[in-house]
Amino acid sequence: MSFVVAIDGPAGSGKGTITKLVGEKMNLISIDTGAMYRCLSLYIIKNNIKLDEIDRIEDMLKKVDIELKKENNTDVVYLDGENVTKRIREKDVNEIVSPVSHMSIIREAMVDMQRKMSLGLDVIMEGRDIGTNVFPNADVKIYLDASAEERANRRLKQNKEKGINVSYEEILQNIKSRDENDKASSVGTFKRAEDAIYIDSTNLTIEEVTDKIIDIIKEKRKC
Repeated sequence: MSFVVAIDGPAGSGKGTITKLVGEKMNLISIDTGAMYRCLSLYIIKNNIKLDEIDRIEDMLKKVDIELKKENNTDVVYLDGENVTKRIREKDVNEIVSPVSHMSIIREAMVDMQRKMSLGLDVIMEGRDIGTNVFPNADVKIYLDASAEERANRRLKQNKEKGINVSYEEILQNIKSRDENDKASSVGTFKRAEDAIYIDSTNLTIEEVTDKIIDIIKEKRKC
């Protein structure tokens, strides 16, 4: 019997960081769905695939190999055997990951992969439609939010730590565009599940958010 924690939220809300921390403290396997879509976006860029070339995209989905690993206590992402952990966070990937993730053919393939990865396991998964689409019957659903400005500041700090040079203005514009894209899309529509617990992290520390979610999980596991 598996136990599933779904964490949804907009870009830069801290859900990736929180998911990893909660996973480590609660012994849950952390699955970064955003990294999976970024890998596909990078594959498309490297192979000069146009988003209307459905045959080539179908071929990509049949053969692409994405691995999420833990190495030296650090989350590492591999695309076809290559470490792309840093590369998938760069500007060109940022610019296309939203439209790529909203293509129905890609969304369906990734949702299927994410469900298979979680079979029989205790997992914590983050994304934009985990609680509404991927795991509508998740044991715990969290909607993690923050203001666009705070999210841009966080992403700027993360990028600097990783040596990625993108301005605050570019990040803020990208975040606002992705928010609109995600909410307007007919595929993988970004919205809060009716039974999700809402947490606004704008004025909270990482530790405070982590502790809140851990308390929610512990309470649920008592049931």
